[in-house]
Amino acid sequence: MTRQKLALLDFDGTLTKKDTLFEIIRFVHGKRNLYAGLCRLSPYLLLYKSGMIPNWKAKEKVLTHFFGNMPYDLFQKKCEQFARERLPALMRKNALDVLRQFNDEDVKVIIVSASAENWVLPWCIAQKFECVATRLETKNGKITGKISGKNCYGIEKVNRISQAIDLSEYKTICVYGDSKGDKPMLALATHAHYRAFH
Repeated sequence: MTRQKLALLDFDGTLTKKDTLFEIIRFVHGKRNLYAGLCRLSPYLLLYKSGMIPNWKAKEKVLTHFFGNMPYDLFQKKCEQFARERLPALMRKNALDVLRQFNDEDVKVIIVSASAENWVLPWCIAQKFECVATRLETKNGKITGKISGKNCYGIEKVNRISQAIDLSEYKTICVYGDSKGDKPMLALATHAHYRAFH
């Protein structure tokens, strides 16, 4: 059997021009509420920036503040609307050109993201790509703001990819990333591309 080519691409900052977590907060709550909330959360964000708390903990603080107790159905509706109406303007054109080329060459494409699958997956489905992303916890039909399982970041990206597919089936693995959280995934590559679209 001919071995296929695989492409693994980070989403935020690699395919997009901005971090989509803050963009979906702006989309749902407005710019004023975004900045007001970030001011209230600034102690946690500073602790994260200084390396005193991990990425996932800071993310949960942000998600809980802005989306905690939101009904899941409403949250998902907003995420799908965001994917349709806002994400296209956030995408890097040269990244989309490469993705189209992968489609033309019948390359298996998986988008691997620390962002929540609630808004990444709808975009991936529309583009006919597979998606591996962070999952959010729901309780009693509401978003809690907590992460379900582990944040899809760093080595967890590798773990989730390995759960989804058998990497040994692919002779060529192209990986695209833009941050330290992508470095374990980039190590899987036969062809690694760091900040290729910047």
